[in-house]
Amino acid sequence: MARKAKTEGADSAENAGRLKQIALTYKMTRRSDSKIGFIVAGVGIATFGVLLGIGFVIGHPVYLGILGFVLAVLAMAIIFGRRAERAAFGQMEGQPGAAAAVLDRIGRGWTTTPAVAMNRSQDVVHRSVGKAGIVLVAEGNPNRVKGLLASEKKKMARIVVDVPVHDIIVGNGEGQVPLKKVRTKMLKLPRVLTGPQVTTTNDRLRAMGDLMSNMPLPKGPMPKGMRMPRGGKMR
Repeated sequence: MARKAKTEGADSAENAGRLKQIALTYKMTRRSDSKIGFIVAGVGIATFGVLLGIGFVIGHPVYLGILGFVLAVLAMAIIFGRRAERAAFGQMEGQPGAAAAVLDRIGRGWTTTPAVAMNRSQDVVHRSVGKAGIVLVAEGNPNRVKGLLASEKKKMARIVVDVPVHDIIVGNGEGQVPLKKVRTKMLKLPRVLTGPQVTTTNDRLRAMGDLMSNMPLPKGPMPKGMRMPRGGKMR
């Protein structure tokens, strides 16, 4: 009996935490998307109304009403999630370290090491390893990050000669990838490595070491006031 009460209490706490998270996400999204409430509600009402209307036409309003309610909740969740994600990208865009936050949430199968290379101007290169190979994601001044990318590629060529290396420069200019499309771009890359090969590649790179081994940084966007030690480029 006590165990059952304990389980129910845990479930209630989990549900309360989930609802709180949804509320916080809604508040954050509403700052940059003031119409989100009307849009999500409109999608739900329209979906439910259409299914209920069909139910009356075919003579099964109860069944179609239940189905309409379920589909309405699902549609509202999908629309809310997409607009919340878009708002989050909009708020992160332009901040140093924003790409690292995106890479950290790319999904299973990828191992991300933020800030493997950086200079005093806060131009930075992050590294992700997955079945597509190695992806170097740079953010900062397009002209300066090219040098950082070239340097990192040389290191990769010495250590993992049999693994493809891709590079992405985050931005909205020609030849660049917008922050909100970085994840999609990486997931579309052809998969050429097996699971064991990915593990071996990560082990080799981990043995090489990186900037993070010597200078811990918080996850997500880096503080704008952060300064690099003297000496120019690191790594």
